[in-house]
Amino acid sequence: MVGFVFFPPSPRNVTLDTARALAARVQGRAKKVALSVDADDEQLTAIVSALGPDFLQLHGTESPDRVSSVKARFGLPVIKALAIEVKDDFAQVKDYASAGDWILFDAKAPANATRPGGLGKPFDWALLSGAIPGVPVILSGGLNVENIAEALKITHVPAVDVSSGVEISPGKKDAQKIREFIRVARQTHVRLPYEAMSEP
Repeated sequence: MVGFVFFPPSPRNVTLDTARALAARVQGRAKKVALSVDADDEQLTAIVSALGPDFLQLHGTESPDRVSSVKARFGLPVIKALAIEVKDDFAQVKDYASAGDWILFDAKAPANATRPGGLGKPFDWALLSGAIPGVPVILSGGLNVENIAEALKITHVPAVDVSSGVEISPGKKDAQKIREFIRVARQTHVRLPYEAMSEP
């Protein structure tokens, strides 16, 4: 999957024109994910029209009802990002498990942060033990080539999300870091017990 961020405060924000141009290069090579933060239907319509995404990733304070509404309106699978810091943060998971297609666990942003994710901050992966909902899970938050193997061994999640961990500077990706991250993630994944990696 390749993520496209539609959120102006982010250093990774792309315009609709840029997204349209990049989508042509990605087509047939990877699934496209459109990330937005509390976007309304008008904004999402413009994003879908420009990018033609395979998934919508909702990374704001969208309620379970809003997640269900977006999924129904646009007919696309939805990834809902949830911020995690302590065990109690998983109480919200049950409300979203039936609304979205994937749950993405990200580290909770500090109170003074200007954006909800992409801050290069991990959370305590051991918190995921026994907290996996009945939908596929994506692990995010501070992942990089140095810690991805450990993260997978602890969590056994079927998918991971990386951004700042493969950058030279905020918003500027490093192709070699991306290749190395994928290599280590795949190598670790195949060594995990099959039953641990099965989707719930």
